[in-house]
Amino acid sequence: MERRWWAVLVLVTFPTLGMGGEVSEAAPEHWTQFWFVRFLVNAAGYASLMVPGYFLVQYFKRRNYLETGRGLCFPVIRDCVFGNELKPSDEPPAVPRPELTETTRTRQLLKLLFCTGGLQASYLTWGVLQERVMTRNYGATDKIPGERFTDSQFLVLMNRVLALTVAGLCCVLCKQPRHGAPMYRYSFASLSNILSSWCQYEALKFVSFPTQVLAKASKVIPVMLMGKLVSHRSYEHWEYLTAGLISIGVSMFLLSNGPEHYFSPATTVSGFILLAGYILFDSFTSNWQDALFAYKMSSVQMMFGVNLFSCLLTVGSLIQQGALVEATRFMGRHGEFAAHALLLSICSAFGQLFIFYTIGQFGAATFTIIMTLRQAFAIFLSCLIYDHTVTVVGGLGMAVVFSALFLRVYAKRRLKQRGKKVPPNEAPIQKV
Repeated sequence: MERRWWAVLVLVTFPTLGMGGEVSEAAPEHWTQFWFVRFLVNAAGYASLMVPGYFLVQYFKRRNYLETGRGLCFPVIRDCVFGNELKPSDEPPAVPRPELTETTRTRQLLKLLFCTGGLQASYLTWGVLQERVMTRNYGATDKIPGERFTDSQFLVLMNRVLALTVAGLCCVLCKQPRHGAPMYRYSFASLSNILSSWCQYEALKFVSFPTQVLAKASKVIPVMLMGKLVSHRSYEHWEYLTAGLISIGVSMFLLSNGPEHYFSPATTVSGFILLAGYILFDSFTSNWQDALFAYKMSSVQMMFGVNLFSCLLTVGSLIQQGALVEATRFMGRHGEFAAHALLLSICSAFGQLFIFYTIGQFGAATFTIIMTLRQAFAIFLSCLIYDHTVTVVGGLGMAVVFSALFLRVYAKRRLKQRGKKVPPNEAPIQKV
C-alpha cells in the first residue's frame, strides 16, 4: 500500500509520466541516427581529446618535467601528470569507532532511516524519470504526435555537470584529505563511465526498464571477470555459485514471455548489445576506481575528479557534433523536458552523496541491501506506472536474482564475523 501511494505521488507531481503511448523503438530518420553510428561518432569525439592528452602526458614524463619544470604552469602540470604523493607522516591517524550507547544506537537508527529514505527517493525517482525521458514523446496532443528526445549524451552531460558542482562544493565546505593522485588517471574512469551511462540511456529505446534493472543486477559476473583481468583477484566458490544463480534468474525472466516476446519491439538485439556494453564499461569503472583509491583519496574527491573529466569529454564531443545547440533548443521547446532532465540530474548527484554517506556510516553490506531493495521497488513502480507485464516465471526469475544478491551479502557478513578477508565491494562509486 505504501509503495502504491509513492507511485501515486509521483504521478500527481509529474502527471505526464505515464502518458505518451507504448514503449517502442523509434525509427531512425537517417542512417546516422542508428545507435552504433552514434556510438562511433561519440567515441571519435572522446578520442580526439584523449589521444592528444595521452601523448602530452608521455611527453612530460619523458622530459622529467617534475625535476626540470618551472614557471606558472608547473603546479598545474605537476598535479595533472605526476600527482602529489603523500608521505606516511602526512596521513591522518585512524580514529577508532566509539562503543555504541543507547543514545548513539537511536541516532544510528535515525541515520539508517535517513540514508534508506534518501537512497530510495533519489534512485526510484531517477528510474521513473529516466524511463519517461527516453521512451515517451514531449509536446504530444490529440493532433500532434510530439517529438522524442534522442541524444543520450546530453543527458549524461547534465548529470555530470550537477554532480561536479555538488562534489566541488563538498570539497570546499568539508575537510578533505590531501590529494595525491595524478589528475589524468581519472580520465580513464570518466571515459568508461560516460560510455556505460550512454549505453544505459540508449538501451531504454530498445528494452523495457525491468529488463534493464535485472541486467544491472547481473553485472556481478562481468565485475568478477574484470576483477580477474584488471586486478588479478581470486574468488570463493560461493561467489561463483551466486553468480550462476543470478544468470539463471535473469534467463528465466528474459525467456518467460513466450514466442511473442521475441517479436516485441521493446526487446531487441540492439538493446541486449547496449546492456552488455553498459555492464562491461561499468565493470571497468568500478575496478579502475578501486585501484585509484590506493592514493588515499575521499569518495567526494573521486566524484569530483571523475565528473570533471566526464564534463570535458562530453562537452567536447557535443560541440564537435553540433548537438549541444540542438539539445538546448529541445529544452527551450519543451519546458517539461527541461524540468525532468534537471530533476534527473539532481537525483543522480545527491544519490551519489547518499551512497558515500551510507557506506561510510554503515558499510558496504547495508548499502547493498538497501540498493537491492531499491531495484525490486523500481521494477514494481515501472510496471505500475508504465504498464509492463511480468509473468509468473518472470517473477520467479526475479526472486532467484534478488535471493542470490542477498545471499552474497549474508556470505560476506559471515566471513567478516569469522575474521576472514572479505571480497571487495562490487558497487561502483559512479552509480548513474
